[in-house]
Amino acid sequence: FLSSMKSQIAQKQKGITLIETLFGVAVFALIAIAMGTFGRNLWYYNTAIGNGLDSADSGRNLMKVITTEIRTASSANTGAYTISQASASSFTFYSDVDDDGMREKIRYFSSGTNFQRGITEPTGNPLTYNSANEVVKTVASNVTNGSTIFEYFDKNYDGSTAALTSPITIPSVRLVKITITVDKDTNRPPEPMTFSTQVSMRNLKDNL
Repeated sequence: FLSSMKSQIAQKQKGITLIETLFGVAVFALIAIAMGTFGRNLWYYNTAIGNGLDSADSGRNLMKVITTEIRTASSANTGAYTISQASASSFTFYSDVDDDGMREKIRYFSSGTNFQRGITEPTGNPLTYNSANEVVKTVASNVTNGSTIFEYFDKNYDGSTAALTSPITIPSVRLVKITITVDKDTNRPPEPMTFSTQVSMRNLKDNL
């Protein structure tokens, strides 16, 4: 009889131990899943915030550079007019961007989802701007507003005047508006960021 009682008690103890073990494993698994989810979400949002800050800084810096270059634009060292080409997707002008006393030919243009900057130094005697010498660099990636980057306005611009229509009459241009929308990943935050600036050219200034 005592032997039977001991056997039953032992079985009960084993059963309780198994239940406790399973419960403990389940609790541990839930905690591990929760911690993993939390860590993943933390990484996800930190990455999103970091990308957003990087995009914001890059966008603001780019607009500062463009503004400075366009504002100080002037006629080429060859005597060519200040603006060489103007369209919705590209803008070419002359400006001394490296302070060497010579005005470079600057070309900003969209290429797929990239916004690029080309610089051509004047060379030779007499001076020429050889397009084969153009150095192109991508200054913004993941641009989502397509090929409509530039808008142009004449001397009558008052803040609400409509932009000049294509084809652009280059001698009429007095102010340029640049708009770039950047989205590193359309499926993840942060939301697309739009950077815009407008700048007039001092050497072409009328009543602006």
